[in-house]
Amino acid sequence: MAKHVGVKLPEDLVAVLKKCKTVAVLATFSEKGIPNTTPIQCVYPKGLESVLISIHKDHTGYHNMVWQKKVMLCFMDENNIAYSILGRAGVVRAPSEVHPLMNIVRIDIIDIKCDRSVLVRVDSGVRWSYTSPEAEELCEGLYDELKALSKTL
Repeated sequence: MAKHVGVKLPEDLVAVLKKCKTVAVLATFSEKGIPNTTPIQCVYPKGLESVLISIHKDHTGYHNMVWQKKVMLCFMDENNIAYSILGRAGVVRAPSEVHPLMNIVRIDIIDIKCDRSVLVRVDSGVRWSYTSPEAEELCEGLYDELKALSKTL
C-alpha cells in the first residue's frame, strides 16, 4: 500500500541517486492521452525538492513532458528503495553543454509516495553497464553537468 511521504526526497533515495547508478522510469502522456514510459539513467537530486535528468531531445518522453509538464518518476533499487515522484517538468538547458542532442530537465516535486510492499522487498534495482568507452565518457560528462547544475540553479 502506497504511503504519502511529502514533497522532500527521502534520505535513502538521495543516497541512491548520488551513486549515479540507478535507473528511473519516467512516465508521461501524449497530447492524445497515450501513455509512455522511458528508462532514465542520468538523474541527480537538486536539493531535496527537485531532480535533474538528462534526456534525448527527440525522445517521445521528452516531447510529452514539454507539452504536459506533469510527470511521474518511479525508483526501485537496493535496500528496499521503492518511491514514485509526481513532479512538474521544466527544461533548464537545451542543448546540454555535453552533447547537442541531450537536454537537461528539472522536475520539481509535487508529491512523493513510498511504494514499499508488505509482501516483498526490493533487493536490487536495474543494473547497467556502459556499452563502450565513448558511452562511459558521455554519461560521466552528463552526470558532471547535472551535479554542477544541482549547485547553481
